[in-house]
Amino acid sequence: MVVGKRYQVFSIKESKERDGKTTAIWVRAGSAWVNRDGSFNVYLDVLPLDGKLHVREAVEKREGEEKGSSANGSSAHEVAA
Repeated sequence: MVVGKRYQVFSIKESKERDGKTTAIWVRAGSAWVNRDGSFNVYLDVLPLDGKLHVREAVEKREGEEKGSSANGSSAHEVAA
């Protein structure tokens, strides 16, 4: 792990639709950084109801993307599973 590297923290809620499909709603929950000793500092903006968090490497916004979304689905939107 690289010291100072930034990660994104998400809460992912899965739900079943009427037609039986499963969808996932990704909600940006906060950010995390790597410390010199390899541990993390995690700063949360929201708390997940199910107690689960998903951490992944931060992705820079691409040119032309609308505000509030990123290349890996970091905004609150649905993804068909």
